[in-house]
Amino acid sequence: MASALDRRVEGVRRFNRFYTKRIGVLAERYLRSPFTLAEGRVLYDLARRATTSPTELAAGLELDPGYLSRILRRFERRGLVTRTASPTDGRRAVLELTAAGRAALAPLNERSHDEIAALLAPLPVERQERVLSAMTTIAEALAPEESPQFTLRDPEVGDYGWVIERHGALYGAEYGFDAHMEGYVAEVIAAYVANYDAARDRCWIAERNGVRCGCIFVVHDYDDPTIARLRLLLTEPSARGHGLGRRLVRACLDFGRAAGYRKMILWTHSILTAARAIYASEGFAMIATESNDLWGPHLTSETWERDL
Repeated sequence: MASALDRRVEGVRRFNRFYTKRIGVLAERYLRSPFTLAEGRVLYDLARRATTSPTELAAGLELDPGYLSRILRRFERRGLVTRTASPTDGRRAVLELTAAGRAALAPLNERSHDEIAALLAPLPVERQERVLSAMTTIAEALAPEESPQFTLRDPEVGDYGWVIERHGALYGAEYGFDAHMEGYVAEVIAAYVANYDAARDRCWIAERNGVRCGCIFVVHDYDDPTIARLRLLLTEPSARGHGLGRRLVRACLDFGRAAGYRKMILWTHSILTAARAIYASEGFAMIATESNDLWGPHLTSETWERDL
């Protein structure tokens, strides 16, 4: 009888057969270009790195050095890449993509984008998110990144609902907050949308590999136009420990200064130790506390502020 591992192996192989066929990598020429899949990937990595060496490129792509050398020789003959001696170490070759190389890569990038867009576009948004989430799960499980790359972007349709849902789910699971917490976040979002001023308000959605993993808001004070309020900082558990929370807070501070605010205020709770550590390190100071039972467990809530 097949073992549990054997069954999982077959499941992965079955998925690999499906996915390689689905994205067209079995074709002799990659994306209807003169290049093979490996050549296309080498071109992409050369463009991504300002300069590199054959050794670094082979290690980064996990390619056999001899195989990579043959690809690079073909690229050099076609004027797609240059190879020069390093100015600091004459034994080290430096590779750099030429203008012709970048021109050859451009249609590959465009076709790759268009083909993936055609793959995703017919799916409802929630299924697109499921696909991206599953891909991120695979990548994180098989090759955890020491320094994951996050993107901060403006909100899109559906993001505000996600902010409400994730606050309710995470605070419920991690701190035992009840449904009143989710209702509170919904009220904050409703007020933000109703009173939005592009010059004074801002929301950032954090993504990793296209999957939402955090958020934060700057909201103008409805009574004092010189005060900004930092609200709804959240990071998903999978994104913690990599500086995302601090980056979100700094985005708020930068925006607040650029918008001309004199002060930024936030409201938090004593149990949110990680967030409080970020606030303290970024110059906020606690100015008031209060006790309440707003969302189930007894809380000590805190008001923090800093000058801008």
